[in-house]
Amino acid sequence: MGLLDRLKSKLARTRETLTDGIAGLFRGGRPIDAALLGELEELLYTSDLGPVAAEVTQALARAHQRGEVKGEDDVRARMREVLVERLDARGGELELSHRPTVILVCGVNGSGKTTSIAKLGHRLRAQKKRVLLGACDTFRAAAAEQLAIWASRNGAEFVRGGPEADPASVAFDAVDRGLALGVDVIVLDTAGRLHTQKHLMAELGKLERVVAKRLPGAPHEVLLVIDATNGQNAIRQAREFTSAVKVTGLIVAKLDGTARAGAIFTIQQELGLPVRYVGTGESLELLEPFDREAFVDALVGAGLQR
Repeated sequence: MGLLDRLKSKLARTRETLTDGIAGLFRGGRPIDAALLGELEELLYTSDLGPVAAEVTQALARAHQRGEVKGEDDVRARMREVLVERLDARGGELELSHRPTVILVCGVNGSGKTTSIAKLGHRLRAQKKRVLLGACDTFRAAAAEQLAIWASRNGAEFVRGGPEADPASVAFDAVDRGLALGVDVIVLDTAGRLHTQKHLMAELGKLERVVAKRLPGAPHEVLLVIDATNGQNAIRQAREFTSAVKVTGLIVAKLDGTARAGAIFTIQQELGLPVRYVGTGESLELLEPFDREAFVDALVGAGLQR
């Protein structure tokens, strides 16, 4: 099964809201007019597209006036073009241009952060990369245990501190160890935190600075894990994280089973952050590089060829 087919399967609920809704608007051969476009905009909002909903319908209205959009198939095709344009072309697989590449991963409690790190590590190991995981979450012992088990099973190096250890100190030690071992990638887990916990957000900034002291230029990537089921709420969370650290990209977790996948458009529009990976299931293999065309095709329905 290819990525497009997997996304179609995992985004079924979103597509039921959006694609089936479009088919319903045109039932009975209904012509395109202001009323239909208004209902279409409302449908896009219910799919959690936010401000992008108005942009799509405005683009469709202009195309219709020019005679370029005449029916349902034309609407789907033009909608696809507009939605693809709204997604950052920088998304997808990370370029590991440093050795080691240091990746700092952050996110709110329950976002799927630690699981996403295990999946990312699995992906990197499958690419024959030597990986070190740093368990900088010293607040939740279960997070370190989870990463330790994964590292042991998959041949990754692992660094952790004691239950009272300073997370920044653990991060420093992890980078130091990774340099000594000559690994390709160092992935640093951080404590899950609420975006409203200012002291913990400040700690992220400290961790980032300490890592840079040990390895100038690091961390090379700061990935924010977003829970797709949070929809528009994820945007407020993301803003707080981007004010604390220099976030470079997103991992959108729990994309399966949600009708709010459309929030990706608003997050990118408001924050300018590319989506690097999406989590589409529980299996370690199901953290995949984000493909904006495959994602949009899965949203607007089958039958559109690239």
